[in-house]
Parts: sequence; structure tokens; C-alpha cells
Amino acid sequence: MVRGSDNGSEKMAEGDNSAELLKEKANQYFKEKDYENAIKYYSEALELNPTNAIYYSNRSLAYLRTECYGYALADATKALEIDKNYIKGYYRRATSNMALGKFKAALKDYETVVRVRPNDKDARMKYQECNKIVKQKAFERAIASDETKKSVVDSLDIENMTIEDDYAGPKLENGKVTLAFMKEMMDWFEDQKKLHRKCAYQILVQVKEVLSKLPSLIEIALKETEKITICGDTHGQYYDLLNIFKLNGLPSETNPYLFNGDFVDRGSFSLEVILTLFGFKLLYPDNFHLLRGNHETDNMNQMYGFEGEIKAKYTAQMFQLFSEVFQWLPLAQCINNKVLVMHGGLFSEDGVTLEDLRKIERNRQPPDSGPMCDLLWSDPQPQNGRSISKRGVSCQFGPDVTERFLNQNKLDFIVRSHEVKAEGYEVTHSGKCITVFSAPNYCDQMGNKGAYIHLRGSDLKPEFHQFTAVVSFLFVSLVFCPLSLVCSQKINSVLFPH
Repeated sequence: MVRGSDNGSEKMAEGDNSAELLKEKANQYFKEKDYENAIKYYSEALELNPTNAIYYSNRSLAYLRTECYGYALADATKALEIDKNYIKGYYRRATSNMALGKFKAALKDYETVVRVRPNDKDARMKYQECNKIVKQKAFERAIASDETKKSVVDSLDIENMTIEDDYAGPKLENGKVTLAFMKEMMDWFEDQKKLHRKCAYQILVQVKEVLSKLPSLIEIALKETEKITICGDTHGQYYDLLNIFKLNGLPSETNPYLFNGDFVDRGSFSLEVILTLFGFKLLYPDNFHLLRGNHETDNMNQMYGFEGEIKAKYTAQMFQLFSEVFQWLPLAQCINNKVLVMHGGLFSEDGVTLEDLRKIERNRQPPDSGPMCDLLWSDPQPQNGRSISKRGVSCQFGPDVTERFLNQNKLDFIVRSHEVKAEGYEVTHSGKCITVFSAPNYCDQMGNKGAYIHLRGSDLKPEFHQFTAVVSFLFVSLVFCPLSLVCSQKINSVLFPH
């Protein structure tokens, strides 16, 4: 009996040693920013030792880096179930809840971290920022009324805004965007100079009017000889946006583009990206298309940099106007009745039709469920059926879901974005679900390529074009985005796996 017990103990010790080796291997991949392999080996370590809080916490951080906030929250919660005194578990769970917009839950965990580690400056800063958001939202609820909210446009007097004599930058010509203005503005932004506020307001007011007249589902027809370029997430990476135009040509009536959401947040030049895109929308309204992403929303902008960036460069009033404009961005686009493009993906339930998409009232912040939420948030998965979202919002959908949707709506395939891909694109679901992502070396740390797609009217066969990052970016500073761990380069004892 004793000998059997010894053998059991030896096997357990061997399992623990093997698990530790796998954890160390995962840590090395994490340091190399190969988060997918890090997740793989943390998972293998957990198979050998499923009661180790550190393994769950480390995998939670890797999930955070890949924006799988739902999985990150589950792992952090599991770590705390195993060890309620494990401080990194509280930190991970707070970060996950912040990313999901669950501010009160996050605040409670940040309070625990600060209480245990009162000298941790990073934790205290995040506690203070989270507390500020909770109080701000409570104030907003307190003063909310049933009255129709007035538009920022109603309070603007753009005509009487003065452009100072010492301003040497681009100006709209008779209040209109021209190609000459766009070229001058792009050069101005490239030199990291600020557009005059009057010009910025003019663009925003005009593009709001244009977007508000569009349907929620845009439908276009390409002739046999025509092509369109589809770009994925750009996330404030202005110099990569310029590189796309350098590689693929400036937008024009004969060189149409579709940018598939997530123009802002993460990168430090979100303002420059979005004003450039809005400018081209005004210049070529029928040949330059913009769809809404999950980051063209108030909660995301508050947490991941855009709100802070606009307030730093301009005013809170201008951010409110951006918020109004974002709500009018269309949600999906159908090309030649055969290809459907949306930022996120397909739906939590079968039976959704293109007519249902046409009927969506989009002028609002996205709901927590339903077709509008799914269009912005869902992701494909390799296995059939549906599963809980790795992000904690919407769902994941399998190849059978894609097949049924395409058959019902007489479509050939879908194009979506929303996920970093190492090659800049990915083809899944037997070629019927294509992902394109156009922010290379995302967050200045992922090392991925960017890509864009050409679709031609003759056959609608996708042609993929890859490109690499042109510069090492200065990503969102703490002034813009104090709560974003995903893009933060700061490493301390709370943040890093062990």
C-alpha cells in the first residue's frame, strides 16, 4: 500500500514538472508576442495540472492580448476560485470586465488589488480611472430624461468660427472638400500637424448629413470591368493607411474602396485616420464606402483611446459629434447580390435575411444582443454550430451556420474583419468566410501583416494583397487610453505572467 502511494506521488510530481515546463514554454512564446502558441501551451499545462491558479491567470493575460475578453474573464475567475488570495487573478478579472464594459465589477476587483498593493502605481491609476467612469455613468443616468437629445450640430456656429492668420494648413474650398484639399490634409497629418477645428467641424457636419441618408444595408453593383478594394481594421494607424493608398492608389470614381469598420482606437492617430476617411466619403460619396465596427461606439472609444485623443486634440464637444456621426455609419454592404460584407459576422440565430438588415434602426449605440450586435461583434469558428463568444459579446458561428445563411439569402460568401490575422487575411468555412485585417503590426506588438482584397465584377473572386507596417508607431499614450492593457508596453509585476 505504501509503495503504491509512493508511485502515485511520483507520477503527480512528474505531471507537475511537465506542466511547469509547458508553462515556461508558454511564457517564452508570450515574451515573443506569439500569443496563440502561448495559449496552446498554457492549455496543455492546465490539462496536466488543472488546479494551478497561475496557469489560468497567465492564459487569461494571453487571451487579453488577443482580445478574447470572454475567455480571459473565465480564466481569471477560475484562478480566483482556486486561490481567492491570488492578486493577479483580481487584476486580470478587473481588466477583462473593463474591456467588456462591466465597470462596477471591474472597480470592485481594482479596489482589492489597491488594498493589497497600495504602492502599485499602475493598479492605483487603473482604479482611479475606473472609479471615474463609474461616477460619470452614474451622473449621466441621474440627469437623463425622456426629452429628445439635441444634436451638437444645433449648438455650432461654424460660419463664424475664425481661422487665425497664422494657420498655414489646409482649408476647405468654399466649404467643400476637394481632391487638392485631401492631398494637402494628408500631407499635413503626415507631418503630425493639427487641422483647424473649423475644417474638422465642417467635415463632420457634412458627413453626418451624407451618412444619415444611407440605408443600413448598402447595395452596389460592379460592372464586369470594375473592381473594389476592401480594407479591414485600421485602428488609428495613419501611416499604414497612407501606405495602402500608396500601394493601391488614391480613392477615385474609378478606384473605389470599402473600409470595413474599426477606424479608431488603439493607435495614436485615430483622428487623422477618421478625418481622412470622412473626407474621401464626402469627395466620392458613391465610390467610397464606410461600415461601422464595434469600435465606432461610445464604450469602446472611452476605454481604448479615441475619446481621450479627441479631447486632447480638440474638445469634448467634438467627441460628442463624432459619436453622433458613428451612429449613422451603415452596418453591412452587399456587392452584386452575391457578397455580403460586415465588420463582425453572422448571427446568433438562423433565419436572418437581407431584408432584416435593411430594417435595422442603426442610429443608436449597439444593443447587447440581436442582429445589429452580431454584425459588429461575432466571430467564425472551425466547428459546426454556435458557441459562446470568446469576446464575451455576441457568438461564434460555424461553417454550417455560414452555409445556411448564404443559401437562404442566395449569396456566395461573406467578408468580415474584426480579428488580427498573422497574414493579414484568412479564408475559412470552405472559402465562404473571409477575414481581412489592415492594421499591420497591430498595437506595435503583434507582428502581423496587413492586407486588402480586390473584388472584380467579372467573377467576384477575391485577390489578396499583403503589406507590412511602414513605421514603428507611438501607440495610445496614457493620456489617451489609460485603461488599455492590450496596447500598453508597460510591464510590471502585476501585468506579466510568471
